[in-house]
Amino acid sequence: MNNCFHLAFHVTNLDQTRRFYGEVLGCTEGRSTATWVDFDFFNHQLSMHLGEPFKTTNTGRVGDKLVPMPHFGLVLALPDWQALAQRLESAKIEFVLPPHVRYPGEPGEQWTMFFCDPSGNPIEVKGFASPDGLFAT
Repeated sequence: MNNCFHLAFHVTNLDQTRRFYGEVLGCTEGRSTATWVDFDFFNHQLSMHLGEPFKTTNTGRVGDKLVPMPHFGLVLALPDWQALAQRLESAKIEFVLPPHVRYPGEPGEQWTMFFCDPSGNPIEVKGFASPDGLFAT
């Protein structure tokens, strides 16, 4: 088994959650009950439980942008990131920050996008041309 993370958080509607994570993001549903559902989130485990989501504010300063805090996310190889960005755009997902490149030509150059699930939980997905860029300074 490869190392993976597990994140559990609140959502307001399991049917909307299933549609978004399953149909829009393409995640496979795992176990569930009447009050929670698990998903394979790109080889990581997310558990969404009915309840009140975290309060978020756009207070994270990254360069000249304010990003939602708290948020969770994912790092993908650039071709996979591009495919996901296209999938989200085709699904008419409203972006908090649309797909764009951050730090162009600098160490750590990355492509990023922010969007929210139907319960308002912010998600950032980053793409890197090389895994070496993830922790570049």
